[in-house]
Amino acid sequence: MVTLGNNLLPYGGELYYIPDVFTRKQSDTYFNQLFTEIRWKQEPIKIFGKEVLQPRLTAWYGDVEKPYAYSGISMTPDHWIHPLLEIKSVAEKYSGVESTSALLNLYRDGNDGLGWHRDNEKVLGPAPTIVSVSLGAVRTFQLRSYKDKKHLISLDLQPGSIVVMKGESQRIWEHRIPKSKKAHGARVNITFRVIS
Repeated sequence: MVTLGNNLLPYGGELYYIPDVFTRKQSDTYFNQLFTEIRWKQEPIKIFGKEVLQPRLTAWYGDVEKPYAYSGISMTPDHWIHPLLEIKSVAEKYSGVESTSALLNLYRDGNDGLGWHRDNEKVLGPAPTIVSVSLGAVRTFQLRSYKDKKHLISLDLQPGSIVVMKGESQRIWEHRIPKSKKAHGARVNITFRVIS
């Protein structure tokens, strides 16, 4: 396992940001492969009992027997493709765990985003380790305390970077990718998870 550096959370779990895990050339190559080869979908989700289309495209890849459900969506995984397996192998060196699945997000431009949430579904276990890989455009990743909405942390995620969240981070903290008029171009995000 690779040394992760400093924990960026002041309490309640662990968060590590590692820039330049992939070179710019590697990052661009993977971005182009995933942009064209992934089976992207725009799924409706339930928010306060109302169905709305997610403001981004998503895909679920991984071990065939590991489905995933969140916000009223049930996803059956597509089989791993070669670029994802290469990225997964690197991500596992930073997480120290073998991922069974990956949720992918395609933010087409600054009008796409992801609201405040926690990755705390029961199938992820009580203290999941999640590794997030960023490719393409720089986007801001924000965290805040779930309980009192304080202690805002903001990171500008560079292409080729990795974020590792572990311990109680999904119970104590919530995170989002806000919409942004400053964002230029598309971003592909891969979050590797272990489904029990």
